[in-house]
Parts: sequence; structure tokens; C-alpha cells
Amino acid sequence: MNPDTKLPGKTSRREFLSRTAAATALAGVALPHVHGAAGGSHIRLAIIGSGNRGSGAVANAMEATGSTVKLTAMADLYEDRLVGSHRALLGKFGERIDVPSENQFVGFDAYKKAIDTLRPGSGDIAMLTGYAGFRPHQLEYAVARGVNVFMEKSFATDPVGVRRVIAAGEAAEKKGVKIAAGLMCRHSRNRQELIRRIKAGELGEILHTRAYRMQGVGPLGPKPANKSELEWQTRNFTKFLWVSGGLWAEMDIHQVDELCWLHDAWPVSAHGICGRAPNSTDCSQNFDSFNVEWTFPNGSKAYHTVRYIPKCEGEFATFVHGTKRAAQFSGMIHAGTVQTYKDQRIGREHIEWQAPKEEFTPHQAQWNDFLDAIRTNKPFNQAKRAAYSNLATIMGRAAMHMGRTITWEEAMASNFQWFPGKDALTHQSEAPIKSDAQGRYPLPVPGAWKEI
Repeated sequence: MNPDTKLPGKTSRREFLSRTAAATALAGVALPHVHGAAGGSHIRLAIIGSGNRGSGAVANAMEATGSTVKLTAMADLYEDRLVGSHRALLGKFGERIDVPSENQFVGFDAYKKAIDTLRPGSGDIAMLTGYAGFRPHQLEYAVARGVNVFMEKSFATDPVGVRRVIAAGEAAEKKGVKIAAGLMCRHSRNRQELIRRIKAGELGEILHTRAYRMQGVGPLGPKPANKSELEWQTRNFTKFLWVSGGLWAEMDIHQVDELCWLHDAWPVSAHGICGRAPNSTDCSQNFDSFNVEWTFPNGSKAYHTVRYIPKCEGEFATFVHGTKRAAQFSGMIHAGTVQTYKDQRIGREHIEWQAPKEEFTPHQAQWNDFLDAIRTNKPFNQAKRAAYSNLATIMGRAAMHMGRTITWEEAMASNFQWFPGKDALTHQSEAPIKSDAQGRYPLPVPGAWKEI
């Protein structure tokens, strides 16, 4: 793939997540071309991965403009999480949560059973909100069944998974299956307006962009004796590279996607550094400090600085610097905080233009757009773009972990996989990694580690 390729007030998701936390093969299937939902009929939604993030996405689907969505099937690896999510959603949305016991599925193959309850060609949606390590084969199955897909970020943990997502997107294009990818900031009206202004030349030529995500994140303790390795690692998914790609790749793909969007290109290379505080007791595979520099085809740069250490200065924003002036592209927790400055100085006193508060959060705007595309049968397939942003993220992570520059070409061509056997897991399977005598899991050693 060519990295020079260019791309053209209700309940907030975060509020709903906090409430639910308390409650707690592409070939071989011949299907008709997929059309939008029939006039007046409801769209069935099956959630695969019913944790807090998935429950929040259900809320966005329910509250979307003109929504006729009903939740009719649920799947999760663990029964307690499914039961908690069902209770919370039923309490908020009542009869629109229509999931009888026979449509509640638990286990590693539960995604197939939930997707099988949907109607091919009807507009129904498989919502893939579980772990990135399992996203590619779940996406393949949904596309093969001929149902639309909403897939949360991130989308794959390694280059092989990225290529599977791209292939599934190509198959969906042929079938008329629509795919929404959870990089919701692309649907922010304020960000779209700044992109328009950039293309009109208001900032001048883009020199560099920079993004920050600096907030406290708790460590992983030793595994309790009453938990299997597999359950411990999947329930603590952001702590393990094979399950989620790790905390940085799982969480910061949003910022990486914003940076690529601002440059209107995909990076040709990445390099970076990462580390841990000397007093860290974290047993996970994560570092707590990260910095990546990407280089784009025209030589412009993007920088992403992350610190997941409590009691330190915080920042959650993305900025862009052009030859004429600078601008802010996003704000706290992905808010559409967008403004241009008179020059390169960042500060309220230097604001030249400021976008108004958005009517819809980016999470909600994405669902508004997705459901409108299903109703009106507009083209909607974000799989390839999402996979490319995922690859840019994988490049940055590998550059930090391996201690050298990683190019787009070598990342896209790499056959590295964290765990080739993950598609066939059961609850009786052995986990692919184990802790040492101190309860700590393998941590990347730059200069010796390999993940490309």
C-alpha cells in the first residue's frame, strides 16, 4: 500500500460509561447485495463485547438522529459483564433492549452466535466492541454474513491483523456492507471546519503537528490465585500486547489518526522512545512514558507525547503549526475544542477564531452519520482508513519498543503476530504468555525486542 495515499447535547458517552460501570472466512457465503433498512422497520443491533465501552456505543446508537435501533443480541467472554451491561441498558432504554436469554451468548465463539441472529441485507449491525486482538476475525465473519459493522478502535494488534482488516473492508465493498470504525473524531464538525480552513490556506503550509495525552493510569498488580492466566489477561486487556496492542496503541490511536488527518497523508517512517518510572510496580507489558516522531512524504513531522503517571502535569490536546499561524485541533477527552491563533503562540489571548460548542459529541456524530448512511443507502466503508491509522500506530509502538526507525513499507509487509492462535481460543486454552516469579509479564527491551 502506498503511504502517499491521500484522504479527502444528549447523554455523553463518558457519562453513560460511568453509570454502566456501576451497574455492572470471508469466502463461502453467498448473500444478496446489502441495502439500507426498510422504511419503518427497526435496525437490529448485536453487541460483541458488552463492557463499558460497548455499552456506551449502544447508547450512541439509541440516541442517534432518527434512530430505529433495537438491541437484540449480546455476546461477551464473561457472563457477569454481559448481565451488568444488559441491566444498565434495559434500565435506560426499556423496550428498545429486546435481548431474550436465548440471544445472550458467552464464550470465545459467542460472536458468531450473536451475528447469526442478524438479517443479511437488512441494515442490521454487528457492533464489535471487544478486544482489538479479536477484531479481524470477527470483522471477517460479519462481512461474510452480509451484515453492517461498527467496530471500535483499535482494529488490530499487529501487521497481519491490519492486512486482514483491509481485506475484509475490500470484501465488504463488493457486498455493499457498510463499516464504521471508531475513530469518531473524523465526524467532529469543528475539526472538519478546521481541515477546510487548512486546505484554504489559512494556516499556510503545515510544518508540524503535536498531540498530548498525559493523565494518570493505574498499574497492574499480580494475578490473583483464583484467576486463570487467560481470564486475567483478557479482563485486563489494555495491559497485554497480544490482547489490545498495549495501552498506548489502544488509547492513543485517536491522536495518531488526528495527526495523519492534519497532514492529509500516511507517514513514511517513525521513531521514538519510551520508559518507566524507577519506582514502578506495574506488572503489565506497558511503559508509562512515550514519545513518537512520524515523518510524512513531504518531510513534515508529527509528534505525540504521552505520560500515564499520576500527580504530574496533564494535557489532552492536539495542535497544528503552519507557516502563517498555529491552531488547536482537539481538546480534553476528544472534545471539539478548535481554534486558530494569530501566530505560533498558544493561549487564549492569541486566539483569532474559535469554533462554537458542537451540537453533538464526536461519538454521537459518528452514529448519526452511520445510521443515516444505512437508511439512505449511501456508501460508508471506513475499514481501510482505520487500518492505515492502526498501522501508523503500530509503527510508532514498534519504533519505541525496538529502539529504531520503522518504515511504512516494512510495517505493512511484516508477518509478525503476537499470537497466531487467538482465533481458536476457548476458556480452557493456555494463555500465550506467563508472568515471572514476581508476577511480572515480559516487557519490551529496546535494542533486543522484535515486533515488526
